[in-house]
Amino acid sequence: MHAMQYRITLPADYDMEIIRRRVATRGHLLDDFPGLGLKAYGIRERGVDGSPVNAYAPFYLWASTEAMNRFLWGAGFRGVVEDFGRPTVEHWQGLAFERGPAADRAPRTATRRAEPVPPGADPATAVERALAETRERARVEGVHSTALAIDPRHWELLHFTLWRDGAPPAAGDRFQVLHLSAPRLDALPAGRHW
Repeated sequence: MHAMQYRITLPADYDMEIIRRRVATRGHLLDDFPGLGLKAYGIRERGVDGSPVNAYAPFYLWASTEAMNRFLWGAGFRGVVEDFGRPTVEHWQGLAFERGPAADRAPRTATRRAEPVPPGADPATAVERALAETRERARVEGVHSTALAIDPRHWELLHFTLWRDGAPPAAGDRFQVLHLSAPRLDALPAGRHW
């Protein structure tokens, strides 16, 4: 599994209905994209759920890196670049994926929490602690699914969770989920990925 996200910050007075229409008319195009585990079409609106910005911020879990490459170097990402310019694409190596009690219902909210692995800390110990947290979060009522990933270049752990409705206040940055494409959700292996 490979995790990926780009966050496009939009002007404070940007009409977020433009993004809603974009997702409503184009979101289904990845509903059967080979090798895509899931794509959560996330947005943040300034002043909603504590967001200081307007942003379009889709999050991906790829079942294969070949599929991620097909997307990035193909028509899918080209449309993003043409409409918004070329965003920075963050990506992380997948560590774990768990389905939650609400996995059979469409998520409406997502949370993202980045956590640095402190200098001098044993990375394996930090990962084990984060894995235990991921397993625990997967049992929380309202969780659709949750993933743990790491960027070993910057030693950053990423916790990404999809929720049926709202999320607890301490869960991380909140996103509204406008659509979920999940053509290969079943191809994302549950549990730790080694």
